Amino acid sequence: MNLKKNPKYDLEHKRSYFTQIGLIISLLLVIVAFEWRTYDRVASSLGTLDMLDLEEEIIPLTEKELKPPPPPPPPPPKITIVEDDIVIEEELDIEDAETDEEEIIEILEEEEEEELFNFAVVEQQPIFPGCSQNASKDENYICFQKGIGKHIKENFEYPQIAKEMGISEKIFVEFVISKSGAISSARVVRGQDKYLREEALRLVNAIPTMIPAKQRGKSVSVTFTLPINFSLQ
Repeated sequence: MNLKKNPKYDLEHKRSYFTQIGLIISLLLVIVAFEWRTYDRVASSLGTLDMLDLEEEIIPLTEKELKPPPPPPPPPPKITIVEDDIVIEEELDIEDAETDEEEIIEILEEEEEEELFNFAVVEQQPIFPGCSQNASKDENYICFQKGIGKHIKENFEYPQIAKEMGISEKIFVEFVISKSGAISSARVVRGQDKYLREEALRLVNAIPTMIPAKQRGKSVSVTFTLPINFSLQ
């Protein structure tokens, strides 16, 4: 019995076809082998960070300035005289006005004998206009205080700028009651506000002439310190 191959499963006639495919594949592999490239691995670097080159950024802290609320309207001014707070300071030197040579010689001779007395220790204190000349020393001192206080209250004008700014302060003014009874050498010895100082000096310089103090029956000059309390209420 002769065996016959089924033409459907006979691969002999396809041998040349498979041979061509194998050659093509081999050729492609050779070409790929020659064309294949390899690369050396190089570690890439993003750079280094030098901490010494960095400077710390300092962010300044600022405070937002808050505007204060507008001050309330100032109350009506009130000025008081501190009757129990009279301060007697050290004596002042009095400067005389310009005169001719003869008068200068006379004044220099008098200055050697003239002396400034302390208001508290002089034998007879100055007498304010309207006070009795026959009163005791204590009665005269009380009348003197009342007269000064009345003069200040009737003549003071609270400085408008100080009033608007709400400034209150006690101003101490030292002055001389000369041997003629007139006020001289007034100066502020304590007090800061410029406008209250000016007003205090104006009030003191406007004090009327009084009967001068006396020591051993002779008219003498005395120093006195007056505290004027400027207050807004």
